[in-house]
Amino acid sequence: MNNKKIAIVGLGYVGLPLAVEFGKIRPVVGFDINESRVRDLVNGFDSTLETTSQELKDAIFLNFTSDLERIRESQIFIVTVPTPIDRHKKPDLTPLQNSSKALGNILKKGDIVIYESTVYPGATEEVCVPILEKQSGLTFNKDFYCGYSPERINPGDKEHRVTSIKKVTSGSNTKIACEVDDLYKEIITAGTHKASSIKVAEAAKVIENTQRDLNIALINELTLIFNKLHIDTESVLEAAGTKWNFLPFRPGLVGGHCIGVDPYYLTHKALEVGYNPEIILAGRRLNDSMGSYVAEQVSKLMTRKRINVVDANILIMGLAFKENCPDLRNTRVIDLVKEFKGFNCHVEVYDPWVDKDESNKEYGINLIKYPVNGKYDAIILAVAHDEFKALSVKQIRAFGKKNHILYDIKYLLDQQDSDGRL
Repeated sequence: MNNKKIAIVGLGYVGLPLAVEFGKIRPVVGFDINESRVRDLVNGFDSTLETTSQELKDAIFLNFTSDLERIRESQIFIVTVPTPIDRHKKPDLTPLQNSSKALGNILKKGDIVIYESTVYPGATEEVCVPILEKQSGLTFNKDFYCGYSPERINPGDKEHRVTSIKKVTSGSNTKIACEVDDLYKEIITAGTHKASSIKVAEAAKVIENTQRDLNIALINELTLIFNKLHIDTESVLEAAGTKWNFLPFRPGLVGGHCIGVDPYYLTHKALEVGYNPEIILAGRRLNDSMGSYVAEQVSKLMTRKRINVVDANILIMGLAFKENCPDLRNTRVIDLVKEFKGFNCHVEVYDPWVDKDESNKEYGINLIKYPVNGKYDAIILAVAHDEFKALSVKQIRAFGKKNHILYDIKYLLDQQDSDGRL
């Protein structure tokens, strides 16, 4: 195995850290169709901030390219492309299909294609394999083989890195399953778990985030109830959390490329086989509604303080889908922006982590450089960046007019220091 060349297809939050770790010990080529991304990496800069320039230097056997021909000689291809949902909340397998088509054009006898992208159970063998066969003219499990090892990267998390997270592995037959497992064991210090089949590994991945989504949906629903009862949710959770087996979930906006997306992959497959998933979709609907709920709560608080909602200046602090991370994928903060603009408010968004060009390109949002003191009728703490935690209540409130609302989605402040929170 050690003499086989590896190609990592897709150099985002998942693919790059993987390429770096393998690149420390064996020949690896990182491939991405984004030429500017490849140029940045060649120059030692990772815009996702998942790896440092020193880590890129330490990967002495790693090269980058946007030329498909340069990975033709590889024998192991690891696919780490995005698997988003479309505007109808249906799985969008286009990046996966395109990657499979490209690889099919250079696939050789004996090659192994390992997929890491999150999919529904069966997608690897039902969607990707036929494309590989058609493009290559080779026969699956005779001329080439497949594996599936779901990514577990947590963007922005500097403690749980790719090597320290246990890796689920699988292969298209017993021999390949062992080979794939041995491959990952070379870099995963936390160990591996060899699943009994590719479908089992796919299902394991998709339920990890579905479970989290449902747990957060429960807490979000409890928040709606407690707010009607005029009970502080955080105080309730702190009290309940004194029991050893109480799960420490918190309410909030549920976005990102995993938790807010993966459940739709599972429900898509469930509907395809004739089962109507009620609980999973109910949780998704509730979580997707939280942006509207927050905007409504802030508007009510403004009205009580005789602040005119129409033409109000709103400051939203944070746009990334989570703290200390530049990742904008499927951020639900955008729901807040849309809701307030629907009220004819003037909305400004501040996020020191997010690239201004990317926010403009993805959402049409021109991020401000820094909030203006005394300008805003309402301030919303939407993301728990360290930069925001470092600000005192006085500094945050200084952004507001004399009469303003401060709403805390992320529990950054003590209860008495905000005008409202989830």
